[in-house]
Amino acid sequence: MSGHSKWHSIKHKKGAADAKRGKLFSKLARAITVAARDGGGDISGNPTLATAVQKAKEASMPKDKIQKAIDVGTGAGSDGAAIERIVYEGYGPAGVAVLVEALTDNRNRASAEIRHAFSKHGGSLGEPGSVAWIFEKKGAIVVDGSRYSEDDLIGAIDAGAEDVREDEDKLRVICELTTLTAVREALEGEGIEVESAGLITEPKSSVEVKGHDAERVLKLLDSLDDQDDVDEVYANFDIPADVLEKLAA
Repeated sequence: MSGHSKWHSIKHKKGAADAKRGKLFSKLARAITVAARDGGGDISGNPTLATAVQKAKEASMPKDKIQKAIDVGTGAGSDGAAIERIVYEGYGPAGVAVLVEALTDNRNRASAEIRHAFSKHGGSLGEPGSVAWIFEKKGAIVVDGSRYSEDDLIGAIDAGAEDVREDEDKLRVICELTTLTAVREALEGEGIEVESAGLITEPKSSVEVKGHDAERVLKLLDSLDDQDDVDEVYANFDIPADVLEKLAA
């Protein structure tokens, strides 16, 4: 697992532990609302919404709050129309590429806070397009690794799956966005129970970061992730797993 993926795993565990905080639920609800607004309220036909709902479930967000956020996005309220999706690109310590996805009702506030986080932690904002090319979106289908093995998922290859990855007690089937539905249907057709299917953003290449730079990179990512308007943060760093665990503790 890459350093960035490992950081994401640690971050989500931290988020689940702090799930009672209104701040976390507010961010999750905002992501669900915008996903439903942009792609409709049908989870099976909207991978972005499916991903947002799955994150909310992992954080133990109540079902009624999830449904309310979907309803707002599909027109049951005016709040969804006021939220804007903005992507910021920049660089962290050691030249690490950083992609920030924000959902905000105040562009000026979001820009100022994100710029401040970059400058405070040894990074800088870049121009649009400066680092986006380093990242790509993929489809990811998650199944229970304690119930299934990689051999059980062979049928997904014919449908377009590219890779199967172990992520703690989960198996993630990776594919192109265009084959996400076909791969999921192939797995379900063979009796495989799918826990979730959605989108992930991954770097095409990574930068190895060590020593003090590793700590600085994590502080920058944590600072960005703590911003109210920030939905997701992606970076192309790679830190040895044992070092990352200590830094993220």
